[in-house]
Amino acid sequence: MDHPGTHRGNGAGFAPPVGASAIEAHGLGKQYRRGWALRDVSFRLPAGRVCGLVGPNGAGKSTLMGLATNMIRPTTGSLRVFGAAAGSTESVLRTAFLTQEKPLFGRFTVAETLRLGRELNPRWDQEVAEGIVHAGRVPLKARIGTLSGGQRTRVAFALAFGKRPDLLILDEPMSDLDPLVRRELMATLTAEAAEHGTTVLVSSHMLAELEHICDYLLVVADGGLRLAGEVNELRAAHALLDIPGGGSLPAVAPHTVIEPHHDEGRPGVLVRLGAPITSGGPVTPPTLEELLLAYLRAPDAPSLIAPSARVGDIHDIIARDRQKAVTV
Repeated sequence: MDHPGTHRGNGAGFAPPVGASAIEAHGLGKQYRRGWALRDVSFRLPAGRVCGLVGPNGAGKSTLMGLATNMIRPTTGSLRVFGAAAGSTESVLRTAFLTQEKPLFGRFTVAETLRLGRELNPRWDQEVAEGIVHAGRVPLKARIGTLSGGQRTRVAFALAFGKRPDLLILDEPMSDLDPLVRRELMATLTAEAAEHGTTVLVSSHMLAELEHICDYLLVVADGGLRLAGEVNELRAAHALLDIPGGGSLPAVAPHTVIEPHHDEGRPGVLVRLGAPITSGGPVTPPTLEELLLAYLRAPDAPSLIAPSARVGDIHDIIARDRQKAVTV
C-alpha cells in the first residue's frame, strides 16, 4: 500500500524532509505512584505515515500520546516531534490532538467554533474546515450543544484538520459512533492525510478498521513496546504454518513461536521467521488483526522493533542538534 506521505499537497507551514521522523522517542518512561505506565520505550515514526497505536486498556497508549503533546512530562528519556522537543513552540504549531471527549463549547454555533479555530491557529485553513462540516450536512448556525454525537465529532475533526497540522494525534475519537458514520469519518481522515501528507497517530480498539487505514504500527502492553514498524515488514517477518499430522512445535525451528493457531480445525502456529522457508507445508502471512491479537495474547513473546522504527543512540541526537545550532 502506498503510504499517505507520497501524496504531499500541504503548501502551508513546514514540509518535513523525506525520511524525517514525525516522532522519535529515546528511553522514554513515565512513572506514577502506582508504578510505570511506560518504561524504556524507543522508536521512530516516519513522517507521512498513518500509524495505529494498539494495546489493552492501561497499556500506556494515552500516556504515550500525552507525552507527545507535552500534556505529560516524562520521568526518563526524551520525545521529539519533527526534531523539536515536545511542547516547544514549533511542535505545538505542527500538532493537533483530538481526544475521545472532544471538548467543544456547547453554547457556540458551528460557525463561531470555526472562527475561534481561525483566530487561534496561524496556519488555519477555513476551506478544509468548512468542507468537512458541509460533507456531514452540519448547519453552521447550529449550536454545538444541539448536535448529535456524529456531528460533534465531525466538527472536532474540522478543527483538527483546519489547524493544518503536520502531526494529527487521535485518541479513540470515534468509539462512540455508529459504524456508518465511523466509516465515513475514517474515509475523510485518510483522504485528508493522503492529500496533505499529514502524519496520523490513531489509537483504536477497532483492529479490523486499522488494517484498512494504517501502514505503520505501534503495539504497547504492560508499559513496553511489543511491535513497531511498517505493517508490510511486520507481516513479512511472520508466517502461519500448518503442522502436518498435528506434529509438535519443535518442528518449526529455527523460527520463534508466537502462539498456536487453529484455522478450520487444522493445527498450526504463528511464528516469527528465523530463516527463509524453502520447503514444508503451506505458508500464509498473517493478517494485521491476527498479528495484533497474537502479540496481545502472548505477553512472553519477544518484542519486535522493525528496521523502519529503530532509532540511533542519544549521541546521534546530540550531534544532530549541535549541527543544527551551527547552521542556523
